[in-house]
Amino acid sequence: MRICFIASSRFPVAEPFRGGLEAHTAALASRLIERGHLVSVFAAPGSDPRLNVEELAVRPFSFSAQARADVGASPEEWMQEHHAYLGLMLELVRHGRERFDVIHNNSLHHLPIAMADATGLPFVTTLHTPPVGWLESAMGFAPSTAVFAAVSHHASRAWAHAVKSTVVLNGIDTERWAPGPGGRRAVWTGRIVAEKAPHLAILAAAEAGVPLDLAGPLMDRRYFKEEVLPLLGEHARYLGHLDTSQLVRLVGSSAVAVVSPCWDEPYGLVVAEAMSCGTPVAAFARGALPELVSPTAGVLAAPDDVGGLAAAIGAAMTLDRAAVRQHAVRELSIDRMVDTYEDLYHDVCQLGRAA
Repeated sequence: MRICFIASSRFPVAEPFRGGLEAHTAALASRLIERGHLVSVFAAPGSDPRLNVEELAVRPFSFSAQARADVGASPEEWMQEHHAYLGLMLELVRHGRERFDVIHNNSLHHLPIAMADATGLPFVTTLHTPPVGWLESAMGFAPSTAVFAAVSHHASRAWAHAVKSTVVLNGIDTERWAPGPGGRRAVWTGRIVAEKAPHLAILAAAEAGVPLDLAGPLMDRRYFKEEVLPLLGEHARYLGHLDTSQLVRLVGSSAVAVVSPCWDEPYGLVVAEAMSCGTPVAAFARGALPELVSPTAGVLAAPDDVGGLAAAIGAAMTLDRAAVRQHAVRELSIDRMVDTYEDLYHDVCQLGRAA
């Protein structure tokens, strides 16, 4: 199939990934290409050219003095992103049917959904987040033949008031996220932001008596400086923003992966990655995490309960790494995910022909 893949305009789809959305985009697009599909990925400048990237035109934007005086003016970064997607959608309206059989919207922006009907093409959208205002409002403009996929049952339920969705659990490359030998330290990976709460992971690991390594991009430097940095030292260290190969080695050589969100994770890619390495998970039971972490692969604690998370760390470290790995391979593989998306592409194409 000829697939138009709409990705993020904010961060490049390239190593080291800024977040799970970019990692998911790269994994799905690359596996579709391997399967012989003709994929064009529309993504932020600097994205990996091996994904057949066509860069979104994210042009600098500056308000005039008159427009800046408007008290309701949007941030300039918002306007840049808006114009990037507007330009893409107008181009797809003009020429999309000459180039593509189906559009897969993997972005978080409202315009691809709002303008989907105008393209005349079958349209699939993956819901990666809880409902947000702009995205929810766009649902009213989506064609009746559009298909929506949610990354977890939790995400699907959260969107149920606005749209019906098929659950397609995110998958990871279980060959690349290979089993590791384990070790004596705990690991925390992800974006360094308040809602991911790595400071709670540090406190829980300290209470459990297990040293902790943190890795991920500093997306909120003020939070890092005020909440995380003071806790670093002999029992916790920050290793920086690592690429996938470095993360595989780090996670695979860790005794346990600590996952400490203070919000309801729509999925939690770091959980699947850790389990694929055979590293058991100790996590707060929030969002989709109870769907991903089986009793053989990890231990869950009540949300925001640092003492409970400390106990979960100790319990998870006793689990059999082979069984942890087996769960990930069986339930969370990229091939299972891609199989399901291929079925969705064919289904939405049939809906379009019928309409």
